[in-house]
Amino acid sequence: MVYQDEGISNPVYRIQSEGPFSFEMGPIRPPSEGSDHSLLIRATRNCPWNKCEFCRTYRGKRFELRSVEEIKGDIDAAKAIADELKSASWKLGLGGAIDGGLVNILVRNNAEVYGRDFVNVEVLNDRLQSLVNVANWLASGAKTVFLQDANTLIMRTHELVDVIKYLKVTFPTIERITSYARSKTAAKKTLEELKDLHAAGLSRLHLGMESGCDEVLEYIQKGVTAADHIAGGQKVVQSGISLSEYVIPGLGGRKWSEKHAVDTARVLSQIGPDFIRLRSLIVRKGTDLYSKLESGDFEPLNEDEIVNELRVFIANLDCSTYLVSDHMANLLGEIEGQLPDAKEALLKTIDEYRSMPLAHRLDLQLKRRLRSHMAVRGGIDEELEKMVQNALTSIEMGTPDMERDVESAIAVLKQTAM
Repeated sequence: MVYQDEGISNPVYRIQSEGPFSFEMGPIRPPSEGSDHSLLIRATRNCPWNKCEFCRTYRGKRFELRSVEEIKGDIDAAKAIADELKSASWKLGLGGAIDGGLVNILVRNNAEVYGRDFVNVEVLNDRLQSLVNVANWLASGAKTVFLQDANTLIMRTHELVDVIKYLKVTFPTIERITSYARSKTAAKKTLEELKDLHAAGLSRLHLGMESGCDEVLEYIQKGVTAADHIAGGQKVVQSGISLSEYVIPGLGGRKWSEKHAVDTARVLSQIGPDFIRLRSLIVRKGTDLYSKLESGDFEPLNEDEIVNELRVFIANLDCSTYLVSDHMANLLGEIEGQLPDAKEALLKTIDEYRSMPLAHRLDLQLKRRLRSHMAVRGGIDEELEKMVQNALTSIEMGTPDMERDVESAIAVLKQTAM
């Protein structure tokens, strides 16, 4: 949201509420919830498993279940912020519209709430984050909510039902409530429990499958098996809750690339989720998998090899599902469509990429990774710029080292892009 006045001359608005002016939010949410400007409500803190070797999001942080009272308190705080924004809009003659100018007016006119001279930095950041989240949510229609963090489904069913119902009573405009979950947690719930959650208003679960290959799952310490994925996924589908499964192309490295692709497609074909979302592997510094990469125990795939693996994966899928590549980690964002109808078209898109001359593929890889980096960082430091320029020059001149130069630059861009 842009902080700028939009057509209001010398606006003044004093906040009427006595607070609270913030509510707790976790570090991540699915891209689809960001594009929909979902309201973020933190139902649990961090991850109860927290051992996946490719992930560093919650490392060093203890998992905590929040009480229903705490969660309801945050919902009340979001409601108070929403009411304040609506009141300000009407009193300033905006007819209920919420935009960046209105947010800026509230911040500028209420220094005791949003001023650095009155509030410490940590509290201020929480207040601004909450204000912007609610403002964006209202501006988008106040229809979607995402329950954080990594596995809200681990809550006792009756407590989660209580939270969901309270959300819908507090905000009658809500049409969709979603959350992350683990396959094993879903498998442990009874079908009746999942149906109760769906009836209360839980619309969709995002499950991190990552792989359907048991060797890969054990190697990355996912804590589940392919059978767990199938049991949990099928139960979610049977309950009526929309299911979104996440897959990480490249997670098997060179050792298990084809098996990772084939087994994952087999497991997903048995589940039949509503969505399959691709998250191509980026081996992050600070993860256990990065240590394995440095020791030579894990051999990562390059961009072309991940595309080849993706082709094997799609060719082996046999279910009705919507496949989407909606993350900056993916090279080919155009891989999207309803299967099985779109399968041939998706394979054709991949084959068209594979048929491009090497220099063209390298140029596409580098520029797309650079674009992702710039979108997140807003700029590029001098050292990285030199690496990128050197790689572009190598491509243009067709030097023997152009693949190495591009891969080196991309490796750095991937680390800094998200």
